Amino acid sequence: MLHTASTITDPVLDGLYETLRLYQHGAFSVACPDCHVPAGELCLARRAVHRGRRQVYRAKLEKVHLVPLLAAAA
Repeated sequence: MLHTASTITDPVLDGLYETLRLYQHGAFSVACPDCHVPAGELCLARRAVHRGRRQVYRAKLEKVHLVPLLAAAA
């Protein structure tokens, strides 16, 4: 039986997104402004994370300044 790339990658992506959602990592740690799901929930688009959610997560990361924390640890 031949497997196409999508039949192999679909379960992998489902598992990855479910793990990220469960532990609220990455973009799943913020609410989605596009489909309005809360943090820790999958976007309504199947096997996708909306661009707006990724942008909110990246903006949140930019607010964290690690340099002062690293300087304080030294």
